Amino acid sequence: MFKIEKATTNEAQLIAEIGRQSFLESHGHSASEDDIKNFVDKTYQEKAIAEEFKNENVQYYIISYEDKIAGFSKIEINALSPWIDEAAVTKLDRLYLLEAFHGKKLGVALFNFIIETSKQHNQKGIWLAVWVENLKAIKFYTKNEFKIVGNYDFKLSDTRSNPNHIMFKAY
Repeated sequence: MFKIEKATTNEAQLIAEIGRQSFLESHGHSASEDDIKNFVDKTYQEKAIAEEFKNENVQYYIISYEDKIAGFSKIEINALSPWIDEAAVTKLDRLYLLEAFHGKKLGVALFNFIIETSKQHNQKGIWLAVWVENLKAIKFYTKNEFKIVGNYDFKLSDTRSNPNHIMFKAY
């Protein structure tokens, strides 16, 4: 019923569209309308996403359900973190699922796929930043053996930052 495939630069526009929509769905209320609009306009554009594919450690994966694109993830292999004393760790930079596909266990499937992909790259763990108000995500990651190891202010604009937890799961 679902399929996960590694994305290429050919999907940069699709990833940008999904990123924009899912960010608005999950974080659209976290700042002013202008701050959110400026952030998504800068972050979720085809050119910006395509540029990320130049980094060989960055990998995007697209999940589809019944032949419809449901979401994507972005990881970075060997992504150093000031909160973690290990070089061989993966950063789970994004795991976005469109609201229309919530409740179908697709997020869990994509998450498990990312963990296995990270392990296949001989990583020692995986880390991420999660908005402190995203209690559903924090509960999910805690249930999956992530520990809060630090805090980070996610900069949305020159005048707005949202507090995030840095969470880490060792393998």
